[in-house]
Amino acid sequence: MKKNSLSILLFLICSFGIAQNPICPPGLNIADPTTRVWNDGKLYLYGSRDESLKYYCSYDHWVLSTSDLVNWEYTPDAFASKGPFDQVPFNDNLLYAPDCMYKNGMYYLYFCQPGGIEGVATSTSPTGPFTNAKELYLKQMNEIDPAVFVDDDGQAYYTWGQFQAKIAKLKPNMTEIDTSTIVENVVTEKKHFFHEGNYLVKRNGIYYMVYSDMSRKGMPTCIGYSTSKSPMGPYKYGGVIIDNDGCDPENWNNHGSIVEFKGQWYVFYHRTTNGVVNARKACIEPIFFNEDGSINEVEMTSQGAGKPLDAFSPIEAERACLLAGRVRIESYSWDQANPLNPGNNDQLGKIENNDRAVYKYVNFGDGATSLQMRVAPGSKPGKVVIRIDNSWDVPVGTLDIPGGGNGKTWTLLTCRLKQIKGVHALHLSFVAEENKSFNVDRFVFGNLK
Repeated sequence: MKKNSLSILLFLICSFGIAQNPICPPGLNIADPTTRVWNDGKLYLYGSRDESLKYYCSYDHWVLSTSDLVNWEYTPDAFASKGPFDQVPFNDNLLYAPDCMYKNGMYYLYFCQPGGIEGVATSTSPTGPFTNAKELYLKQMNEIDPAVFVDDDGQAYYTWGQFQAKIAKLKPNMTEIDTSTIVENVVTEKKHFFHEGNYLVKRNGIYYMVYSDMSRKGMPTCIGYSTSKSPMGPYKYGGVIIDNDGCDPENWNNHGSIVEFKGQWYVFYHRTTNGVVNARKACIEPIFFNEDGSINEVEMTSQGAGKPLDAFSPIEAERACLLAGRVRIESYSWDQANPLNPGNNDQLGKIENNDRAVYKYVNFGDGATSLQMRVAPGSKPGKVVIRIDNSWDVPVGTLDIPGGGNGKTWTLLTCRLKQIKGVHALHLSFVAEENKSFNVDRFVFGNLK
């Protein structure tokens, strides 16, 4: 099946050279990131595409790919269940979290849909299009989020489930499950805090089952893991790799994977945006193993796989890694039918009094003494209070924002700062009247004489 001219154009132009979180540009929301490094040396990300603020996921899958974690390419219409690229003849419904595996010259895309539908499609390219979709035998309500692992001996394993993780061997054709090998409750919610989204990887003889973890606040905000000496278990709970709590006022879940790329291991996960549970963006953080194979928990950052953000280059407001209060990363001028429309943009919106946004980390170099911010003033005056390192530290400056605006007309405002040097976490605190506040688009530091 050939892609239309729009899809080809999008593939050609959709390369973004920013090693920052989130890795998705404005207008494109990719969640549930499963990552693979194939024989061409590139890293490929397979995930759900959240196309609406009203429901999870979409009717198509896109593939993200990179050679350096800086420049990303986006391939639309890799697989679809509805519309002109429909490749699922048996179910015209949403596509949830996928995975992809390579074996014997073929790429296998494993997908799932509402009602317990799971299937597999194939392609000779890691970016599709994936065709010849067929349904797997699974037909139960909690059969979601497939993932596949191929061991050193060539045996492939299929994992899936919600609230209880399951695993089974795949037959050599990679499209059928050996039902006689199914192990249920390979990790359980009670002992391992398992929610969904399991993903299996092997390192130094240890099998790591990575999944959405409910160990904190009774919500699956964490990526957790359990370990075993066998892919079929038993598994022992290892702990949390990353927790996305605090990324958005309505954050609910997390889902991701870990992968080694060019000698460094990373965790891929998603963060919620727009004050809803179903507008999520993929992010990345480097992770580190201890001698015993355990994984240290890492924090959410704005810099992701890159260096600290350059204070003297424009920083988009949506790079905030932590939000407190009701402020959110909010899409505006969003063309849902064309997610990568250059007119799409994100902002910090719905700002209320005492809300905060945090950026980790920012490099101020030899010193910054001013801040310029692009804001859309609201009807009432407001302020942005600038601090470094901690939200309770003494402010280094305050940006006054006039009233009389409509929250849509942008202007540049500047304030002086006490000099800041080196690398710091940046904390922005807001003074605003509820429902009459301003929006923030981007900012940059400088040196006023």
